[in-house]
Amino acid sequence: MDIQTRPTLRPSTSDLWFLSYLPLAVSDGVATPLIPLLALQHFGASAFAVTIIIAASAMSQVPFTIVWGNLSDRVAHRKFFLVGSFLATGVSLILIAFAKDLPTFFWLNVVEGLASAASAPIGTMLLLETRHKRWWPQDIGLFGLISGVGTTAGLGLGFVWLFVLQITPSVIQVMTALLVVAGVLALLSAYLAYSWIEEPAVRLERRSLADLLNLHRGVVERIRHMRNRVLNVIDLTRPSSGRLPRREILFLLALGVMTVGFDVFYGPFPVFLNRSLQLGDADIFIVYLAASFTSTLLFFHSGKVVEWASPKLVFLESLGGRVLLLGLFLWAPAYYALGLGTPHLVIWVTLLNGLMGVTWAFISTASTLFLVRVVGRSKRGQALGLYNAVAGAGGLFGTLLGGFLFATYGFSAAYTVAAVTVLAGAVLLLPIPFHVFFAPQANHRRSPLKGARATSPPRFPVRPPPRDLSPVLDGHHR
Repeated sequence: MDIQTRPTLRPSTSDLWFLSYLPLAVSDGVATPLIPLLALQHFGASAFAVTIIIAASAMSQVPFTIVWGNLSDRVAHRKFFLVGSFLATGVSLILIAFAKDLPTFFWLNVVEGLASAASAPIGTMLLLETRHKRWWPQDIGLFGLISGVGTTAGLGLGFVWLFVLQITPSVIQVMTALLVVAGVLALLSAYLAYSWIEEPAVRLERRSLADLLNLHRGVVERIRHMRNRVLNVIDLTRPSSGRLPRREILFLLALGVMTVGFDVFYGPFPVFLNRSLQLGDADIFIVYLAASFTSTLLFFHSGKVVEWASPKLVFLESLGGRVLLLGLFLWAPAYYALGLGTPHLVIWVTLLNGLMGVTWAFISTASTLFLVRVVGRSKRGQALGLYNAVAGAGGLFGTLLGGFLFATYGFSAAYTVAAVTVLAGAVLLLPIPFHVFFAPQANHRRSPLKGARATSPPRFPVRPPPRDLSPVLDGHHR
């Protein structure tokens, strides 16, 4: 059988199990804005308390993503780790819906983060162990598409549930019932995974995969989880091969700074919409839906644009667009002119957040490809492992900082800091030289060009095709 030709018959069970992630993605789309809204309206939590809840759930995932992945390597059955993760996530969401006080609500969110942490690395290893290597980039892209479509569908379900159906007159009861639905969807994912997943016939060592481009591009910018980071197989415990070059250190510093800025904005975002702009629950789902829809829609197109143009140029232009959008979010007179809580204000904020989703589609793609061109093939594993860690740490710190600034000084101060921080990250990228690598010729050494003419330029310049890169920033967030 030619491995380059995909079968034209219906998918096998090893293909179908990909779709077990779809109900989970819908569940995550429902829960992402619903968790902070319940904390605000059911328990009267402060803005800072809400951001702590958001950050704590994500923080619990950071170490346990590695723990669950490594543990699955030492146990014979990956399938049951994944089924258990889906099952525990669903049960946790249902328990969160019926929490009686804020401390219980907080700790159940932490437990849910621990449970969901296994779904990314173990799902990745199942994919790599059940599919031919040539198909990995396409299949990883399919995971991203499932994540984006599912999250968008979940946000749409939340809007319909809260605004169209209006099952009961009590807002709290409606939101509680919706969160139970999210839990049931995660349980459905557990059932589908149990029914469709086949244990792999071969086992792969995580260390042997360290040179993969192992970050799945974050289709949707997250504020609660980093579950969209499908590929997470880097072993960060291996000794470094040497001191990091200056350009890589500068890139990681820029990444950390701008990620702090992203989450200073998105950390208190649901509180900003609810308390400052006085938007209703259904309106908030619409605002989130806009960013999810646009980033999902443009995700694959952004890869083509970045490959056609310079990743550094696209990265900087996208960051510049995001800074301008943050300035528009800061433009308070527009809120009062349109009227707090009015449909006109909903349309304005939805448009702005939709454009934020557009910038994210290009940022998430360009950032990874830029880093890959900076470090080259030989150090991808180490560089992308650090990329992962820096992005996660910056996001957690930014979420807490954003909540503190919002609660203490208001949204103007928080969003000014967010805009300035993102701009500072973009400025740090400017001095990094962008390398164009060339295919080696026989008896010749590869020669990167640095703006000037190389001393012995090879004849055949080649851009690495996107399918050889498998991808991304994370997704955490937003």
